[in-house]
This record gives sequence, structure tokens and C-alpha cells, in this order.
Amino acid sequence: MRCPKCGFRDDKVIDSRQSRDSSSIRRRRVCLQCSYRFTTYEEIERSELRVIKRDRTHEQFDRRKLVNSLAKACEKRPISLVVLEQAVDEIVHELETSGREVQSTAIGTKVLEKLKDIDEVAYLRYASVHRRFEGVDQFVEAVQALGKRIKSNPSQRELFPPEVAHGSV
Repeated sequence: MRCPKCGFRDDKVIDSRQSRDSSSIRRRRVCLQCSYRFTTYEEIERSELRVIKRDRTHEQFDRRKLVNSLAKACEKRPISLVVLEQAVDEIVHELETSGREVQSTAIGTKVLEKLKDIDEVAYLRYASVHRRFEGVDQFVEAVQALGKRIKSNPSQRELFPPEVAHGSV
């Protein structure tokens, strides 16, 4: 490692520690010529993950896009950022172990799997975009697929009468 102050090539490591998430190592070093102390970080060099979009174009995977889409689905829901970050970490890890290229639809499916366990409303929001819902009937089907019954409120009129909700009209 070259000293950032004098450029000398020899140094001595005086302290090494793992980062909080154990993804890198922080090393404190001292230059053997000028005694200048500096810090370096060592991390795994990952191969670039590429995303194949629906229109067949390719682009570099962007973790921020994944975080933003999850945050958008979870907007105004009681979900902590820690839970979202953990979900993103798990998704990214799964993607990195699956290969160098991944379909955008596969990413969306992994997000849906995580959101289903985190929050059903966020799941439905994300599903409506990922699966391109075109009508209320698709929402009803998604809710029913979650295994939930749409509760009727006696003070409200029936929005989805049984014959409409099941397609018998």
C-alpha cells in the first residue's frame, strides 16, 4: 500500500477490525518512512450483477432502486427501515448467488416473497405494479390469494357482491 502522504510503499498494519455488517475489514496502517497513520478498507470484489428488463434491455443492478421500490410499497406503513434493509440484503444475496444476470421479473418475485411476510398492504401495493393490475378484480384475486376474506361492514353497501367477485355475472 502506498502512503498517501509521502508515497512510500512499505507500511505496517497496526489494527484490523471487521465492519458492522462483516462485509469489509478496516485496517489502520502506519508508513514505515514518515510514520503517517492512515486507514484502508478491504472488501470482496463482486462481479457486476446485470438486470434483464422486460423490454430485453440490460442494465447494471442498482441496489438503490430496490430499496426505493420497497420503501414506496411500505410508505405510511408501520415498517422500520431496519426490516427493509434486512429484506434488501437477503434479496441481493440471493441474486448474487444465482448468477451474473437476472430477469427483472425474478427480482420482483423475490420482493413479493419478502413483502408477503413483512406486510400484506405493502405486498398488494407492490403486486399491483409488478403484476400490472388492470382492474379491481385483480386486487380482489390477490387479496383472496393471501387467504384473507374481504370483511363486510354492515354500515356499507356491498362493493363486490358474491356473484361479481366470483365472475358469475
